Amino acid sequence: MNKIAVIPGDGIGPEVIEEGVKVLEALASSSELDFSFEYFNLGADHYLETGELVTEEVKSELAEFDAIYLGAVGDPRVEPGILEKGILLDLRFSFDQYVNLRPIKLLAEEFTPLKDKGAKDIDFVVVRENTEGLYSGAGGVLKKNTPDEVATQEMINTRKGVERVIRYAFEYVEQKEDAQKLTICDKRNVLTHAHGLWQRAFDQIAEEYPDVEADHMLVDAMTMKMVRNPEDFEVVVTCNMFGDIITDLGAELQGGMGLAVSGNINPEGVSMFEPVHGSAPDIAGQNIANPLAAILAAEMMVEVLGYDEEAAKIDAAIKKSLAENQTTADMGGELSTTEVGDYISSLL
Repeated sequence: MNKIAVIPGDGIGPEVIEEGVKVLEALASSSELDFSFEYFNLGADHYLETGELVTEEVKSELAEFDAIYLGAVGDPRVEPGILEKGILLDLRFSFDQYVNLRPIKLLAEEFTPLKDKGAKDIDFVVVRENTEGLYSGAGGVLKKNTPDEVATQEMINTRKGVERVIRYAFEYVEQKEDAQKLTICDKRNVLTHAHGLWQRAFDQIAEEYPDVEADHMLVDAMTMKMVRNPEDFEVVVTCNMFGDIITDLGAELQGGMGLAVSGNINPEGVSMFEPVHGSAPDIAGQNIANPLAAILAAEMMVEVLGYDEEAAKIDAAIKKSLAENQTTADMGGELSTTEVGDYISSLL
């Protein structure tokens, strides 16, 4: 039995997560997999009612699950950053989910904005450091709202944190049959202290993996290369901030946020899986939200839990839904949110 903690969250989160759970239940009914789901009411409504974000008691409960399945957080009734930091980042940091795994994979060629690029060209994975860097929260403000105001935000990089995410990326390449190259993306020519550490750690760890081609690219060059020659990348490892930026660019290459998925991974603990698109409160409750990213997040969860064959079945069903235009309006189809979930479930 795989115990899944479900956090539907805000906006369209509950709608798309419901379809992901539906697909997982369909997968279980046609395989030897078995899931149990427990729902946690975390998000804007709970915060506005109680003032709570994620309590230590809830974290203790979540620690007993095999994975966390998150919809979205964010609500216009709550000041930006409160829910994102107090729920999403808190869970990442509390469960030491130090890898953010973001596949950039074109599932249907008509959705990429790139000319003359297809599925074989846009198919790589970004391994983003997830608990340090500029997102660690170190810094502060002095003389706020005065002409002499000073604001600092420090980029924190520890040898332990850098080494473990780089090593994870090398191991990831070795385990993939279709990848031989690992590219480190940094700004070592300017951020000489912080990314000098990344460079030294990468070069030293690369010596332990002679079968992996170790490559390097500065982040500004990488953004250009992703647009012109995305086929040059197989697996990319990078810091927290750069990973945030290049994966959103990558999402557009594969067809937009409606197909973007994120895994917050702790290889020895509880991992969390989510669509990237946010809570989209303007379309919440209308049954028109695209659930494919949430279903792809469910697929990644199944794969990370160790069920590659079953994950491949979800992937095939999603590709078929795109090929047959059985999608929501944003992807060119005419189905509702629930109808997309029903269709993909029927294929399983």
